Amino acid sequence: MSAKASQPVSKGSDIPGPQKEPESIQVVEFLLGSENFAINLFDVKEVVEYTTITKLPNVPSHVRGIIDLRGEITMIVDLKQRLNIREESTKSIEASRIIVLDDKIAASKIGILVDDVTSVSTFEGNQVDYTSASVNTQDTAIIGIIKRKVKVKDKEKNELIIWIDLKQLLTDIDTAV
Repeated sequence: MSAKASQPVSKGSDIPGPQKEPESIQVVEFLLGSENFAINLFDVKEVVEYTTITKLPNVPSHVRGIIDLRGEITMIVDLKQRLNIREESTKSIEASRIIVLDDKIAASKIGILVDDVTSVSTFEGNQVDYTSASVNTQDTAIIGIIKRKVKVKDKEKNELIIWIDLKQLLTDIDTAV
């Protein structure tokens, strides 16, 4: 007697082999200086306006401090500092936004400080370049480069958005504080 159950035959979607790019991705786009970045939409709980951050002693330089967000203490990470982006924003710190991360990203409540949140977007898998994303594979948090076509003075050009992996970026946070 055979223990094998018959499996329905699918139309090629379950065929083992090289991983293909996702059909579409949803991201939250934001600015750090003059560069466009993106993170997975499902890693984000909410976006809030800047509020006063209480500094903590003896923490890494990219940990800005903590805020009280509706009764919950939330650690704030300065993403420009964490990514070593030296470019200063022309906006005041009060114009910044805090992207509060979903609880599945880290063991503690974390928000990331960015210059501005520009949009929530959906891109097709063929708009993402995964091959040129990592220059240094040791410590990269770049998932890929998203290419968006934009019109500038009746000419079409590619705008590049750096898609980053927050889980990779924040691995040192839970042990640091």
